Amino acid sequence: MFFKDPYIPDKEVKTVLIDGRERLIGHVLNNFGIQTIYTGKNEFLYDAISYHPDIILHNAGDGEVVIAPNVSVDLIFNLKKLKLNTILGQSNLNRNYPGNIAYNVARLGSYAFHNLKYTDPVLRKILENKGVKFIHVNQGYTKCNMAIIDEFSFITSDYGIYKIADKYGFDCLLIEPGNIMLEGFKYGFIGGAAGLISKNIFCITGKLSYHNDSKKIVDFLTYKNKKIIYLTPFQIKDIGSIIPLN
Repeated sequence: MFFKDPYIPDKEVKTVLIDGRERLIGHVLNNFGIQTIYTGKNEFLYDAISYHPDIILHNAGDGEVVIAPNVSVDLIFNLKKLKLNTILGQSNLNRNYPGNIAYNVARLGSYAFHNLKYTDPVLRKILENKGVKFIHVNQGYTKCNMAIIDEFSFITSDYGIYKIADKYGFDCLLIEPGNIMLEGFKYGFIGGAAGLISKNIFCITGKLSYHNDSKKIVDFLTYKNKKIIYLTPFQIKDIGSIIPLN
């Protein structure tokens, strides 16, 4: 049986989860009528990703969120206030790769991409029970690396993901790495800088004009009938994804 994918909303999103440091982006989303829930700092992670929602949890859909056991009690409380079934995963988060990737699964409809050596077993079982088929890739930061467009399409700068997805028949745009900020690193990833807030509205944290492949990205999104909303006029920034909650 197949269940709805929350990362590809079929109606306007009411609530999202974002990095607790990104208050400007939260304010902009509020102006679109979207409630914003903020993460707190996770002391077990290095600073750049210590607030990133796509590191600490995965929205499994149908009101179920799988979250790392060693996260803020406040976040769990806020999720439960939304009447979400907050399920603790088995994998505690650790500072260094691969100890921080267990929940960073990229789901597109009935498929999910991840490095299956490190996928949290609770999350994997829940998704498989919903009819989701897993595709193994070597990249562990899969959600970070994949900006999801629809059930069959995404944007990535990871050639390994692109090559495997192409074999499975996905319509994938491969872009040049870089031009996306992530403090303390050479660059971040486009999946971590974006998210859908309705079926046809694609939000991104900064202006695509800062990216070397701006035209390719805009053309691809236009071809996919997506309206682009720029949440700031600044350089694109990896904030650990804009995650729809309901």
